[in-house]
Amino acid sequence: MENGAVQIYYGEGHGKTNVAIGSAICAACEGKQAVVIQFLKGKKEPEFLKKLEPEVKFFNFSRAGIFFEQLDEESKQEEIMNIKNGFNYAKKVISTGADMVVVLDEMLGLLDLHLISKEELSDMLASRPDDVTVIMTGRVLDDGIREMADEIYNIASEK
Repeated sequence: MENGAVQIYYGEGHGKTNVAIGSAICAACEGKQAVVIQFLKGKKEPEFLKKLEPEVKFFNFSRAGIFFEQLDEESKQEEIMNIKNGFNYAKKVISTGADMVVVLDEMLGLLDLHLISKEELSDMLASRPDDVTVIMTGRVLDDGIREMADEIYNIASEK
C-alpha cells in the first residue's frame, strides 16, 4: 500500500473482517498507523485483537450484544447514536491522519440500513489525504459506492 486507496471487501461469505484487519496489521508492520473502527457487530470480538494494540488501534462503536435488526426500538435509537459517534470519529481520523490505514468494518452495512448516506461517505472519503488507505467491509455493495473505490474484492464462501 504505497499510496492511499479506497478498498472494499464485500460478499455473503465470511472473512471480510479478517482480511481487512490483516491489512491493518501489515501496515503497522511497515510503520504506518493502523486504526480499525467497527460498526454493527452483534458478537463479542476475539480477545487477540486487544493484544495487537498499540500497533493497531481498535474502536468498536456497536454497544449491543445482538444484531441491529434484532434490537427493540429504544435500543435501536441508542445504537444509532453510537454509530453516528463512530462515523464522526472515523471522519476525524481519516481527515487528520497521514501515512495510515483505516479499516471501517461493516461500513457498507451502515449504508444498507440507511444509517448514513452515500453523500456522507463520499464527503468523508474526499477529505482523506492521499497517503491514507481506507478499507471498508460489508455484505452489500451498492453500485454508487463502486465508483468511490480504487479496489474491490468480493469474498465468497466456497464451502
